[in-house]
Amino acid sequence: MSYAVTNPATGETVKTFEPIGDAELEAAITAASDAYRGWSKSSTVEERAALIRRVGELHVERRQELADIIVREMGKPVEQALGEVDFAGAIYEYYADHASEFLEDEPITLLDGEGTAVVRRSALGVLLGIMPWNFPYYQVARFAGPNLVIGNTILLKHAEQCPESAAAIEKIFLDAGFPVGAYVNIYAGHDQIEKVIADRRVQGVSLTGSERAGAAVAEIAGRNLKKVVLELGGSDPFILLSTDDLDGTVQNAVDARLDNSGQSCNAAKRFIVADDLYESFLEKFTAKLAEVEATDPTSEESALGPLSSLRAAENLEDQVNRAVENGAILVRGGGRNGAFFETTVLTDVTPENPASQEEFFGPVAQVFRAKDEADAVRIANDTPFGLGSYLFTTDEEQAHRVADQIEAGMVFVNLVLADGAELPFGGVKRSGSGRELGRFGADEFVNKKLIRIG
Repeated sequence: MSYAVTNPATGETVKTFEPIGDAELEAAITAASDAYRGWSKSSTVEERAALIRRVGELHVERRQELADIIVREMGKPVEQALGEVDFAGAIYEYYADHASEFLEDEPITLLDGEGTAVVRRSALGVLLGIMPWNFPYYQVARFAGPNLVIGNTILLKHAEQCPESAAAIEKIFLDAGFPVGAYVNIYAGHDQIEKVIADRRVQGVSLTGSERAGAAVAEIAGRNLKKVVLELGGSDPFILLSTDDLDGTVQNAVDARLDNSGQSCNAAKRFIVADDLYESFLEKFTAKLAEVEATDPTSEESALGPLSSLRAAENLEDQVNRAVENGAILVRGGGRNGAFFETTVLTDVTPENPASQEEFFGPVAQVFRAKDEADAVRIANDTPFGLGSYLFTTDEEQAHRVADQIEAGMVFVNLVLADGAELPFGGVKRSGSGRELGRFGADEFVNKKLIRIG
């Protein structure tokens, strides 16, 4: 397992980090367990909330330093990197503000008998987080924020290409006043992760990543009877049924596809357009995408940087080529220069084309023609994924009707890029299980203990 910062814009390996040894890993698990048995049990929710609030403040205070790190690590355009740091800070602030509310006793009305009954939420213990490279700070915030205010302690295994941001996050937790062991960064290998999940002191695992990684982790967790939360990506539909502002809708479509250089799990990836709007949408959408060129991510003007690595760009190129070989029409783009990839539009992707069942992680859009509302819903649901979705319509009744039929964990109507700290995030089908963010994100790794008093 190699942990290294390799700048995808230049191909230069900037810095390498030593993987953790087995003895060090054992010490890390012990420290997390000791912190749970000690600090977690003795601290109040108000004290933990104050520490989490300081974590959020330090993210904002160090925003430029933190942003520059992930520009180097995974090529995120610097303005988007700054935005991610700010969002992570807001998530920590949200959980600091609402910690007491989320952990309040929940009374139960008894059907018969005297006395009282409440559900009291408390920590489970040590948790393992396995995080991806595409949002190095945000992903950690939505896992660590709620769980540390609950009183769980964290072992955090970040992506191999994000070791510098991983170290910077751990330093923030220590600088904020968390005790040693409350949040521990581990540069662990895959075989070591299996041992961590199996360790009796570890009570749960949360992974954001690929289907393959999710299946492997879920299998290990299942064998060891551990709670698991999985977010495994998606191929989110963007359904356009009607609009009174086509240019505005097209801009929303472009924004939804190109967020994070197209490397967002809940980015719009399949654009399903009503028959009467299809030709005009395709023309305007393709033209608008063509205006966006992949550029130096350190520039404040950059809207599209390189993909996260040369390998990621090569894999995306292969996907596009296979889609065309299987009958898709390449309307625009498809070119690659190192890790930089052109904005690309594919049409005529049939259900028999493997591309119809794959996630394209980069600036590649598939556009589909729908005969009517029912056909649009059919196309939207014809995917193994079910993370997010987008629906544009001027008909309010249609909006509710179609939203109910979309097989996804999230539906956004007439808006994009509308995630929030207070909004639950997660999916169904092969996009995973469980929820993060909002009240629901603070309700996954807790002991919902019934206390019945006669």
